[in-house]
Amino acid sequence: MRVLYHLTLSPFARKVRLVLAEKNLDFTLKLEKVWERRAEFLALNPAGDVPVLIEPDGTVLAGPDAIVEYLDEVYREKILIGINPVDRAEVRRLCAWFDTKMNLEVTENLLGEKMMRRYQGYSQPNSQAIRAGHANLPAHLDYIGYLVERRRWLAGDHFSAADITAAAHLSSLDYLGDVPGMRTSPPRNGMPASSRGRASARSCPITCPASRRRNTTPTSISDQLFIRFTAGSASAWRQILRRSGYRRRAIPRASAAASRRATR
Repeated sequence: MRVLYHLTLSPFARKVRLVLAEKNLDFTLKLEKVWERRAEFLALNPAGDVPVLIEPDGTVLAGPDAIVEYLDEVYREKILIGINPVDRAEVRRLCAWFDTKMNLEVTENLLGEKMMRRYQGYSQPNSQAIRAGHANLPAHLDYIGYLVERRRWLAGDHFSAADITAAAHLSSLDYLGDVPGMRTSPPRNGMPASSRGRASARSCPITCPASRRRNTTPTSISDQLFIRFTAGSASAWRQILRRSGYRRRAIPRASAAASRRATR
């Protein structure tokens, strides 16, 4: 049986869960508390990070990029890293954007400070880092908006690992209420804010077939943002952007130029 070691709010583990579900591969989730540094887990991945995937034949794969590349090469029914060299280069560029740049500027400053520091035994989160994360998030929403105004999906004409990677980060942030516009408001009509927020998200046409499969049953508003969007293509991303309060704004020239080169 295929086993995925994961951490619930890790965007990297979420990314692999989505890829597995998109490829219709059965798997069992095993929660790994990475801050405990278990010797058995370190033997699987000396870096001590999730995700780690163990294939049915015993092959051990560690790290989101290595796992996704392996799955896309071995299970070819649904290609997620591009159908030609140009597409693959753009998918990988955007995956690196979200997993490196957005993770450093936003996810680590918000999710890392609010949750991981607590697990690691630190008393208080760094308020300056949290402010920086909130300040940096709009620029990344702007870039997603720039892409969906020009493409069917984030990396081009086809649903890809780039869409999955962006959704994994946003869903982790949304779980903590850090995506603007997704935050719940004070209770009214006798319904707690969190309940209304979850109900609203579930009524939105942004769902994932993976959420209806074994091992990936949604447990929060965040899981409802796991893609495959029933609305299809860029319209689904526009739904997220509208709910997050996105308005068309100028984005850094370097990012715009890079994107224009990729769409020619």
